[in-house]
Formats: sequence, structure tokens, C-alpha cells
Amino acid sequence: MKGDKIPELKINDGIKSKELRVIAPDGVQIGVLELKKALVLANELNLDLVEISPEAKPPVARLMDYGKYKYELAQKAKESKKKQVKISVKEIQLKARINSHDFKIKLNQSIKFLNEGDKVKFTMRFRGREAEYPEFGQKVLDSFKEQLSDISTVESTSQPDGRSITMVLAPLGGRK
Repeated sequence: MKGDKIPELKINDGIKSKELRVIAPDGVQIGVLELKKALVLANELNLDLVEISPEAKPPVARLMDYGKYKYELAQKAKESKKKQVKISVKEIQLKARINSHDFKIKLNQSIKFLNEGDKVKFTMRFRGREAEYPEFGQKVLDSFKEQLSDISTVESTSQPDGRSITMVLAPLGGRK
């Protein structure tokens, strides 16, 4: 899996320390052993010797099935990724001179997006001389804000900056 970062630990012959504090698979400390004796013990138990704390004095190693350990870590990462909620931002572009039918269509579209749990970004674009009168565009955005006030809150608004104004609405409740 690309996104999952499983820390790479030194195992078996990759361990360079002379002495290790060895821990059994059930968590009981076996004690401080030389590397060769610890590797022999791991082979007898058909397990891997995994260095889990290399900076300790002496380094700590655990007897475990490394393949199973990596698999369990990957499963935990996958489960936590499933539980994350992804909120997307849908954009609706507007013009200052919008007719009532287009307004209703854009309003219904934004209601649908908000009910699905998505944020809605309204982008008011000014063309030609419309940029000289941003208050007309602001009135349109205010009417959207008013119409959607029962299902959304204003997350951010921008001041007129030449050719556009933006407003982001976030849904009030969670996903439905």
C-alpha cells in the first residue's frame, strides 16, 4: 500500500548490536542475551528477532512473527483510514445578472450538495462593467446566504477583489 507508513524495524541478521534485552512473544522479559544466542532462540521458536527500541541501553528486541506484525499494522491503518470523513467542496459559479430561473436551479443544486454533507463555494464572476458595481453581485450572494441559512453556515466570504467575490457555506449537520 502506497500511503501507509509502516516503520521498518531491524530483524534477525539486520541487527548489529552485540547484546540485546530480549522479550518473549507473551511480553515476559527473558533478559539480556548476546545476539547469537537470541538468534538461536528465535530459530528454535520459529519466530523473528525484531529490534523494537534501538536507542535503549542495551537495545530491546522482541521475539515475534514479523510478517503477522506487519499485516496487523496494515489492517489497523486501513481501518483508521475508513473511519475518516472526507469533506469535499463543490463550486457553483454565478454572474451578477442572474435570472430567477437560473437562481432556483443553482439554489436547488447547492441544497443537494449541502444535504450530502459537502461544502459549497459560490464564485461570483464579474464581466466587463459589472466589476464597477460589485454590490449587485453581493446582493445575489446575500440572497443565497439567506435562502440557505436553515441548512448551512457561512464559513468564509471574500471582499470584492476586482473580477470576483467568493463565499463558502458549510452544512449545519453531519452527513445524512
